[in-house]
Amino acid sequence: MIKLIIGDKGSGKTKRMIDMINDAVANTNGHIVCVEKNMKLTYTISHAVRLIDVDDYGISGYDCFYGFFCGLLASNYDVTEIFVDGILKIGGGIDGLAELLDKIDKLTEKSVEVVVTVSTSPENLTEGVKKYM
Repeated sequence: MIKLIIGDKGSGKTKRMIDMINDAVANTNGHIVCVEKNMKLTYTISHAVRLIDVDDYGISGYDCFYGFFCGLLASNYDVTEIFVDGILKIGGGIDGLAELLDKIDKLTEKSVEVVVTVSTSPENLTEGVKKYM
């Protein structure tokens, strides 16, 4: 299942995601992963969460990110939640986001909850992205 947190820069998306991460730490029996660009969440989320900076792995573009995402799931079957902060920065823009979300949704089905922040106004989203709102 994919959930999107959408809003313009400065609208509180990351704060909302941090709250969701900390709630998940208190309520899950599985592993939680947070993927971001530029380790800005290091001191704001629980140390129990696996925090990954995509820049450490040279991830850029949606195809590269999808391969990385598959590797996360393949390496640990106990992952129950994955949080992705700043997907547009990772992927390079809105083009291709709907296709990425479709592939992630198919891959995770109902086994992993995926929460993604998208820094834009809802009006800028394609119909393919809006279906995950």
